[in-house]
Amino acid sequence: MASTPPGPVLRRLLRLPVLLYRAGLGGLFGQRFLMLTHVGRRSGRTYRTVVEVVGRAGDEYVVMAGFGHRADWLRNSLAGGAQEVAVGRRRFRPRVRELGEDEAVAVLAGYERRNRLAAPVVRAVLSRLVGWRYTGTADEQRRLVRELPLVALGPATGT
Repeated sequence: MASTPPGPVLRRLLRLPVLLYRAGLGGLFGQRFLMLTHVGRRSGRTYRTVVEVVGRAGDEYVVMAGFGHRADWLRNSLAGGAQEVAVGRRRFRPRVRELGEDEAVAVLAGYERRNRLAAPVVRAVLSRLVGWRYTGTADEQRRLVRELPLVALGPATGT
């Protein structure tokens, strides 16, 4: 089942971190969240999206597309619209790559290990996003990363 877009109340709540980043307070999030600035593939407008960092792979920050392959920030970024990543006090022009299934499962498993105490909440949120009960089994992890892709954002060459 495909994920559903957020409602108006959730959209407002999700905008709060963007406002904090724009006010110069992104450092409050440390390395836990990042703000991606991207350009609309059709509109040409600039957008800012804050996403949770679920892992690191070398110099890359790995994030999950919580609304699946239809997420505008993901589609814009993969179409070449990713302009800047701000994480903590660091900023860079990103290169974008979608993780393969095995790599994505490894990152997700590591995230779950590091966040054991929050696992019930995380699994409830993920279950809501995908529309089926996610309990964290190996098979479910594979299914989850197929529906909610993991994306690596690292500094583009020469930045």
